[in-house]
Amino acid sequence: MSSALPVLAAIAAYLVGSLSFAVIISRAMGLADPRSYGSGNPGATNVLRSGNKAAAILTLAFDALKGYLPVLAVVIWGPAHGLQEGTAALVGLAAFLGHLWPVFFQFKGGKGVATAAGVLLGLNPWLGAATLLTWLIIAVFFRYSSLAAIVSAVFAPFYQLLIWGGGPTALAVALMGLLLVWRHAANIQKLLAGTESRLGQKAAPAAPASHAHHGHGHKHHGHRSK
Repeated sequence: MSSALPVLAAIAAYLVGSLSFAVIISRAMGLADPRSYGSGNPGATNVLRSGNKAAAILTLAFDALKGYLPVLAVVIWGPAHGLQEGTAALVGLAAFLGHLWPVFFQFKGGKGVATAAGVLLGLNPWLGAATLLTWLIIAVFFRYSSLAAIVSAVFAPFYQLLIWGGGPTALAVALMGLLLVWRHAANIQKLLAGTESRLGQKAAPAAPASHAHHGHGHKHHGHRSK
């Protein structure tokens, strides 16, 4: 039975990760579905574009907790059942994958930044703190949430390898980092083109995919807030 425990723990963590709190909290607070405006991404940064800071903070907190709590559960109660670092890393990765591809939301999830942060804090609090500090520094200086996330995703595996060495945690952190960068591919293109929206900037409704390129020739009227 014990050999099935890591698999069961990973499945449970995936289901917890599949709870898309950006959508759940927006519905509960009577806000528009975050997949219908801005980047169309069900995450805290996009919920902030609705102008409702409370909803964004709640989304951030719950998205982080769904990564943190499953890992913490394994760290606290796992050793008594023979579950070690490998299971904690697997559970963290499963929760993260649940956020990216949520079974309850047609497998259309967010980019996983807050959930990854929660997982890191659970696996290694010092690594989580170092990665969050990296995110904060980049976000404060450049005002781009996506750039901060990409830089943090790249640095986190190196922090782990250089300070704490390899092993299951390093592997899970590296895989999450690669997936985070991949999920930010569109943001990278916008950053290079200079069209990425800055932190807290209100965004227009997301253009429906089928009509995004049918020109009504709307030009931007240069009311850019400094």
